[in-house]
Amino acid sequence: MASHRKSRPAGTRVAGIRTPALATAALTSVALLSQTANAAPSDDRPSLEEVEKKVDDLYRQAGSATEKYNAAKEKTSKQRKKVDTLLDDVAQRTQKLNDARTELGSFASAQYRTGASVPDTATLLLADSPQDYFDQNQLMNRLTGRQKNAVDDYVTQQSETMKKRQEATASLDTLTDSQNDLKTAKSTVQKKLATARELLSELTAEEKARLAAIEKKKQEEAARKAAELAKQQEAERKQQEEAAQQQESGSSSGSPESSAPGSSNGTKAEKALAFAQAQIGKPYVWGATGPGSYDCSGLTQGAWKAAGVTLPRTTYDQVNAGTTVSVSQAQPGDLVFFYDDISHVGLYIGDGKMIHAPKPGAYVREESIFYDGESSIHSVVRPA
Repeated sequence: MASHRKSRPAGTRVAGIRTPALATAALTSVALLSQTANAAPSDDRPSLEEVEKKVDDLYRQAGSATEKYNAAKEKTSKQRKKVDTLLDDVAQRTQKLNDARTELGSFASAQYRTGASVPDTATLLLADSPQDYFDQNQLMNRLTGRQKNAVDDYVTQQSETMKKRQEATASLDTLTDSQNDLKTAKSTVQKKLATARELLSELTAEEKARLAAIEKKKQEEAARKAAELAKQQEAERKQQEEAAQQQESGSSSGSPESSAPGSSNGTKAEKALAFAQAQIGKPYVWGATGPGSYDCSGLTQGAWKAAGVTLPRTTYDQVNAGTTVSVSQAQPGDLVFFYDDISHVGLYIGDGKMIHAPKPGAYVREESIFYDGESSIHSVVRPA
């Protein structure tokens, strides 16, 4: 017997209950919308690699701005000393000028007492040329030799004082410009570092762990490159020693001193290295020159100062303070500069490694010169 029961539309069981097809479609739509909503933020969020690159770029830009800050600070300091010297000079000259005015006034009064026309003392003190004043009042021919010398001295003092005042005014304007450059550079550094800190603070614990793993891999690669350079340098050193021995055996006039050129430089380099090694563990602080903290160029400047060699303050100037050599020829004590804008520097210690003050949040440490890749190395300079 045929069934008179109507067929039910196909449905889906949820927890043992069959649901209508329409309800199933609705649930599916809700699920898809939910997944889309959850996925949207992550789609807009930069990848970990992008964050790492952005942070590295910000630190590098902050390093470059730090060197500009150092340059502006040094310029401001020099300009302030120049202004102080000029103002002191102007004050001394003004006093001499006032004394000369007083003396000239007494001469005019003396001429008046001898019967000359009444002098206009106020005009005398304000006159552009005291000599013209005396000539106009027919007093010049009555002055003694000492009095005439006083007039000449007053004219000279007045002219020089005006020049010094103008120079001091111009120097004050230059000082103001330097101070503004200093503020701008300082603000730039602070903004770059704040942005970098903000990006890092938004990372999850898992992302931070992955970032640490990426950094570790970079360090391992840098160490490998350093080991390769160390082997290359050792091979070249042996070749040089063998060549020197052959030359010495074939010459009867060789002396121990002639086989050790640059020994003075080696002693200075040892002192520079000893200083740098003693700073390991101290924090990087931008603009710092010690003794409690350093930035990169502050550390290298301090190290070579301990060796009796004066280096400029900034990386831009330090790169020109010696002889440029190839990376393969680098010797302990040499300065290794980084990036196209020459915004970082370290002190080479041998075996492909250096001591440097890396970046904010880090400490002075030993590290491979390939820490940011071989292409980041700009040049190597031997200071002395």
